Amino acid sequence: MSSHALLLQQIDALKQGTLQRDLEISALRLALDKLTLELFHLRRMRYGRSSEKVESAQSAVKAPGAALVPKGEAAQAVQSAPVADLEEARHKRQAVACRTAPRLLPGHLPRQEVTHLPSPQCTCPGCGAGLRQIGQDASEVLEYQPGSFRVVRHVRPRLACARCHTIVQASAPSRPIERGLAGAGVITQVLVGKFCDHLPLYRQSQIYARQGVVVERSTLADWVAGAARLLQPLANAVRRYVLSAGKIHTDDTPVPVLSPGRGTTRTARLWVYARDDRPGGDASPPAVWFQYSPDRKGEHPRGHLSGFAGTLQADAFAGYDALFADGQVVEAACWAHARRKYYEIHKGQGEMPGTLAHQALLRIGALYAIEKDIRGKSAVERQRQRQSRAKPLVEALHGWLQQALGQLSAKSSMAQAIGYSLNHWQALVRFVDDGHIEMDNNAAERALRAVVLGRKNYLHFGSDAGGERAAVIYTLIGSCKLGGIDPQAYLHHVLGRIADHPINRIDELLPWRVAERLRPAWQAVQEAQDMARAA
Repeated sequence: MSSHALLLQQIDALKQGTLQRDLEISALRLALDKLTLELFHLRRMRYGRSSEKVESAQSAVKAPGAALVPKGEAAQAVQSAPVADLEEARHKRQAVACRTAPRLLPGHLPRQEVTHLPSPQCTCPGCGAGLRQIGQDASEVLEYQPGSFRVVRHVRPRLACARCHTIVQASAPSRPIERGLAGAGVITQVLVGKFCDHLPLYRQSQIYARQGVVVERSTLADWVAGAARLLQPLANAVRRYVLSAGKIHTDDTPVPVLSPGRGTTRTARLWVYARDDRPGGDASPPAVWFQYSPDRKGEHPRGHLSGFAGTLQADAFAGYDALFADGQVVEAACWAHARRKYYEIHKGQGEMPGTLAHQALLRIGALYAIEKDIRGKSAVERQRQRQSRAKPLVEALHGWLQQALGQLSAKSSMAQAIGYSLNHWQALVRFVDDGHIEMDNNAAERALRAVVLGRKNYLHFGSDAGGERAAVIYTLIGSCKLGGIDPQAYLHHVLGRIADHPINRIDELLPWRVAERLRPAWQAVQEAQDMARAA
């Protein structure tokens, strides 16, 4: 072989080696980007803010038919568009700061007046003559006295007839827990403390001990179990009400549960099913229904939703797929989930304007701006406005995503985010043609927030039975909070009556059925005053 041919062979080998190294470097860069994004995501989950707002998400969006914007032009547009909005917001803050309204304490609270005299004798410190009042200064401070225990002693005299010697006595009043020492008020406090205020039972036991009432944590757990058994029929009634809707939201969250005999925890699930049609102008009371399962198999939501026919708004969990197979249940996807993927990339890129992730956020933000305008209107009106305003934006977004995907490596995080949107596109855009459907699944995610907060405090459930009890209590407390009902007042009302209430009339004790009688007197007075001022 000649020296010339040998040199050409060596050059080809070097080119092949260089090409191979370039491919390896490209693959390593993709892996580095992916790991950087995952690290950022984990750090933000642990330490960062939960808000996913993007500055000028609505004001800086491009026209529906616009092509991909070069980075420099997009940055200039993003910087210039929100100036007027920021100036207006600054003027509003200054106007609020200039108002010097006095701080008023709630008028419904009882008042205790304390008079402070300059001297016990009310005499002039200069000459000793008597003083007369010419005016006064008054100020108010808010005070608090911790909740106190009391013992109710039920006395039932036995009465005898002198003529026929008949003995009569009133029946013993029923108790929430048979032969238990806890009344409805203290059981309500325990339930609200744990499942609404996120206080573990051992902390409640310590709080009670400081007031001289020693109640072991195991006793409090027995009270929770007894209350859950009483309230189970009510939770079943909430289930029937939720599943009778034409559209419900669902989601799930992991909860740790102790494994017997192993001293460790395993991961179980709490599922939520929410009915809330108020954004579509429906006056039906909102409600949430929780269910517990020891794992995340798809058979659980299929069992929970047995007999349901309508629209199910959920994330892309594969366990729901069997529900959509026969067409009885229609899938509606969640734009919040799709948007979150772009947001993570945008944050990982230092929130640089003009990037593909930022442009995707702006386009999705334009859809949310329309939803904000039509929230609370009728389903017919929402469908009409979505068809005229949102549909062109959705079609433009679809074309933009396909165009952007052609510019990216298939393994990049942005390509995966776009792939998620396109793979679930039919379910994502179903809201455009149906005014009853929401754009996202935030109704279910908000309902799960209490579970997430509680999980950080009580750490785990003691058993599967404990998870099932929690689902019952979360169902009633969550439905109360969703409907603006005080959970403490409601549970106290129900626990004092449910033991004697006919089971075939259990729907009479649902939160929205008793809401009117639970309104505090001060709230009724306030509403009457508001109506008088409006008139």
